[in-house]
This record gives sequence, structure tokens and C-alpha cells, in this order.
Amino acid sequence: MNTQMSATDRIIIFDTTLRDGEQSPGATLNVEEKLAIARQLARLGVDVIEAGFPFASPGDFEAVQKIAQQVGTADGPTICGLARATQQDIETAANALKPAAKPRIHTFIATSDIHLEYKLKKTRSEVLAITEEMVAYAKSFVDDVEFSPEDAGRSEPAFLYEVLERAIAAGATTINIPDTVGYLTPSEFGRLIKGIKENVPNVDQAIISVHGHNDLGLAVANFLEAVKNGARQLECTINGIGERAGNAALEELVMALHVRRQFYNPFLGRPPESEAPLTNIDTRQIYKTSRLVSNLTGMLVQPNKAIVGANAFAHESGIHQDGVLKHKLTYEIMDAQSIGLTDNQIVLGKHSGRNAFRSRLKELGYELGDQELNRAFLRFKELADKKKEVTDWDLEAIVNDEAQQVPELFKLEHVQVSCGDHSRPTATVTLRTPDGRELTDAAIGTGPVDAVYKAINRVVEIPNQLIEFSVQSVTAGIDAIGEVTIRLKYEDRIFSGHGANTDIIVASAQAYVNALNRLFAAIQHGKSIHPQHGEVQAVL
Repeated sequence: MNTQMSATDRIIIFDTTLRDGEQSPGATLNVEEKLAIARQLARLGVDVIEAGFPFASPGDFEAVQKIAQQVGTADGPTICGLARATQQDIETAANALKPAAKPRIHTFIATSDIHLEYKLKKTRSEVLAITEEMVAYAKSFVDDVEFSPEDAGRSEPAFLYEVLERAIAAGATTINIPDTVGYLTPSEFGRLIKGIKENVPNVDQAIISVHGHNDLGLAVANFLEAVKNGARQLECTINGIGERAGNAALEELVMALHVRRQFYNPFLGRPPESEAPLTNIDTRQIYKTSRLVSNLTGMLVQPNKAIVGANAFAHESGIHQDGVLKHKLTYEIMDAQSIGLTDNQIVLGKHSGRNAFRSRLKELGYELGDQELNRAFLRFKELADKKKEVTDWDLEAIVNDEAQQVPELFKLEHVQVSCGDHSRPTATVTLRTPDGRELTDAAIGTGPVDAVYKAINRVVEIPNQLIEFSVQSVTAGIDAIGEVTIRLKYEDRIFSGHGANTDIIVASAQAYVNALNRLFAAIQHGKSIHPQHGEVQAVL
């Protein structure tokens, strides 16, 4: 019996930011960055971390293995690895997950007729046999096995029921129902889950999970309807990142269940007035987690994004402002502090010591190693010399910037620009190359940032195309830290870069070098296999 079966009176949060979320164009993460996010997901309180697809590449295997070892402790979350329904994939996932106290193998095979005909080129009977064999094979390595019928939303219901029955009989403890292409509407998704509950004879031996994409903007609504019909695990990502239009957003699902728990309580067998949380998530960690994922992936959060957007708790309308000043509940259904968003000012100054700095970071929920702390402390001292008032948001920008573990192959040593309304913008940059040489070059551009980027390109000599450039102010005021996020294209891949500095030109240069280092590292290590688009291998 699944050890989680006792948890059916609450919602299990399965986070796939490090697997499905990382498949967003440009969101590629290295091992250390994945570890940083995994640690924060554990602090957030997610039940399951899908750490990656171990068979994809040696880098993916290493990331899953390290997360299993360092985050998958006895009191930590379940660590999950994805595997196609093949022996090689499953065995590789099992090996990567060995260090985890609570390992889970998540295996899948497509079940819709369109996938069977054009992708798998297999019959229904072959898929049934593969499902039974591969779930049982995964079960020989771990007790906790999750099975997904890919493209369940477009699968013929009777066949889907039979596949799920066989998977559970073979040992699956969680059956996940993916709306792979984001096609279903809430009522349809609810009926799909209800049909599974009513037509799969052994369904009570497994947790029903849901996975969905946001192609029509319905992923969160679909999941909430699934909860009403018996789903007890939600597969989601921070900020809703993922392929195409992304996945169901963790923060939206968790806060919907938190704010409207009186509505959802009866669907989980609780009295409506129960104040017990419906998930294990520490909501005060939501904003911090959102910022970390945004900075490390380079995927910016739109200002009007629900829960974590910059405008989510802002009021410009005079009527709204008046109402909020009189009583917050007039126009706010949740407290900003409930997601960890505060307006506190940091009390440290340029004379503050390292211990006081470390203590303040701990209060904000950041626990850094000695090396990271030293770098962040030096950045703080530099900032304190430039700004009279340093806010918690400034401090978070420093820490999140330092948390990025991009290989420092090229290092920015110096940048200087000359520009004006009657002059040609010129930039001079000095970079340290991977082999230790210092190279300096200069270039003229249409503006100072363009000149900087052209000068950097002359030094690194890596062909690329700048496809996105974004600047954000962390705090208000002329002395605010500016955060720059860029995205580069190299062949068919996209790489993001991030930089933070009170000098926006320096931040722009840092972001560009950051992205180039990701690009250069990827060239050295080769490509990864995509679990759904990669070559379909034989089972035996």
C-alpha cells in the first residue's frame, strides 16, 4: 500500500520546476543552480521534487543524484526522476535516485491514438504490455512508482481506464493524468478524473495526480476542478514555467486552496469551517522561491502575474486606494505577508559586521555557505557605500545574484563606456578568458549597451543572436539596484543571463557574460535528450 494513501485528506504538491519547467526555452540550469532551487523547494514544503530526467545527459544524471543525496533526506521531500517506459531509462533513474531516503521513479508512455500512430508506431495491445512490464520493472527498484499515460486528455476513455488498471496492478502507487497539450476545459478535465474514479476498479490503491499545460490559460482552473473530482496530487511549477505556455503555477494553486479552503474542504472530507491547511506548503516562502527561480532561469515574472507579480498587491485606482487604507479586505483577498512579501528596511549599514549580516539573511530565509556568504557580504559592503538606504529587496537581489552558479569561464574584469546625444556610443571591455588570458577590445554601437555587447563579442568570438533584453528596478529611487535579464540564441537553443548592479551598464555586461558562459558550457557538454521529443527507443 502507498504510504501516501493516508494523506488523501490533503493535497500533495509535486513540483516539476527542475524537470518540465527547465524545458522552457532558455531556462537551462546547471547542477549547482538546480541544487539551490531544490533546497528552496524543500524549505517551501513541497512533497515531491521531480529533479530531472536522468537518462537525458550525464549532467542531468548528476543533478538528480546530487539532489537525491543532499535534499532527499529522511525528513525532506520525495525525490523523483522521470523515465520513459524503457529498461535503460528506468535503470538510469533508479541509479541516480539511490541516495534519496524517499525515491520515486516516474515512468510514462503515450496512450492517445494520435501518439500511438505517429510517435510510438505501436498498437494498443503493445502499449498495455509495455505499461505492465515497465511499471513492474520500476517497482523492482523502488516502492514508490508513478505512471503517466501521456496525452491522457485526448485518449479514448475505455482504453485509458484499461491502461491505468494494468499500471496499478503492476505496482504504480500514483497514476498521473496529463493534459499534455493543454487542450481540455475545466468541466472536461473534471469529468475525466471522475470517469477514472468510477471506471478503474483498483483506483483506490493509488493516488490520482494531474499534470497540465497552460496553452489555453486553463491549467490552474483544470486542476482545481480535478481536486473536486478526486485528484490528490497536483504537478506544477514555480511561476508556471514550462514548455510552450508553461505549466499550472504552484503559487496560484496553493493560494487558491489557501484562500478558498472553506469551499474546497468538503471535497476532501473536511467540515467547511476547518482552518487546517490543505497543503504542506509554507506560503511565506512563495515569493522568495519565485524570485530565485526567475533569476536563475532568466524567465521574468510579468507584473500582473497572480500572487507573485510586481502589481499583485499594488493599488492605483483612487477608489481602491481609499478602500484599502480604510480596511485591507475591501480590495485584498490575501495578505502580502502571507507569501513572504514585506516592506521591511534592512537595518544594516556599511559598518555592520559579518555576523549581523548573516543573522539578517537567516531572518529572510537565506542560509548561505561560507564562500557564498563572503561574496554576498562584499557585494553588500559595496552597495552600502553607494546607497544611504538598503532595503530587504536590495539584499535579496544580491543574494539571488550570487546564488547563480554559472561556470565562470569568461570573467568580466572591466567595462567603460562613453556616450551622449552628440557622440557615438563607445565601450571598452576587459575579459579574462577560460585559459587565464586578459583580453581587451572596444566597439561602437547604437547605444552604450549595444557597444558593450559588441565589444564582448569581439573578445569571446562565439556567434550568437540577442533576442531579448529586459531591465527591472528592484526598488524605487534613482539609486536602486537594476536587474538585467537577457536571452541569447545559438543555433536552435536559447540561453539566459542575469546581472544586478546599481550601474545598469555594468549589470548589462554581467548579464551578457553570464549568458555567454552558459552557452559556452553547453557547447562543451553537448545536448540533452528531450523525454517527449527524443528518439523513441525499443523496450528491450
